[in-house]
Amino acid sequence: MLSAALFGGLAATSLLLGAALGLTGRVSTRAMGLIMAFGAGALISALAFELTDEAFALGGGDAVAIGLALGAMTYFVGDELIARSIETRRSRRRHGKPDAAQGPKALLLGAILDGIPESVVIGISLLHGKGVSIPIIVAVFLSNFPEALSSAQGMRQEGHSPGKVFGVWVIVLGVSALAAAVGYGVLGGASDNTVGLILAFAGGAVLTMLADTMMPEAFSFGHRATGLLTVLGFASAYLLSAAS
Repeated sequence: MLSAALFGGLAATSLLLGAALGLTGRVSTRAMGLIMAFGAGALISALAFELTDEAFALGGGDAVAIGLALGAMTYFVGDELIARSIETRRSRRRHGKPDAAQGPKALLLGAILDGIPESVVIGISLLHGKGVSIPIIVAVFLSNFPEALSSAQGMRQEGHSPGKVFGVWVIVLGVSALAAAVGYGVLGGASDNTVGLILAFAGGAVLTMLADTMMPEAFSFGHRATGLLTVLGFASAYLLSAAS
């Protein structure tokens, strides 16, 4: 369980690196978009070959279909709640009412919705003596970095102190490490069908996040080179998976 927590925390350390760079404001929006594009490509490879394929091998088509649907809906509902929270905060500002500081909470919730399924998968990958999935760790590391960078910049521009912003991402890192440990400890005796369902759930949540948030933002910032960096990220993660 400790190993799972360490690997989960390792993959999430990019959150702190991204947040630190976001607070300095030294990364251009174009560079941020290209980094996001590379991370998106790596995640597409990981969820296709490390999550969905493994879920089918363990639980069959029903586990894949149900898990993907549940993961997608969970992220969709969470993302909708975040959007409403932010809109409520903006409305209060327009009407001169005090801001309830919901911004950091909304961003924290979004990062957790992304990070928990990914970290649980890292813990699952250690089950049955298979060893940790390096492609998943690399993909999560790469995708976390631009997310934290962009969010930290936004939170800083809203007037939150650097210490408070960085503290938010320290909490997210801790939750990610805990999720990896729980994935390993709780699911140690789970059936193959259950593990397959959870793998597919993570794949559905991550894929929905990619389509709704990460890839649109990557193109908005990185423009026409976004596709090239996405393919590069996909190829890098796939070759790493094939070689492991």
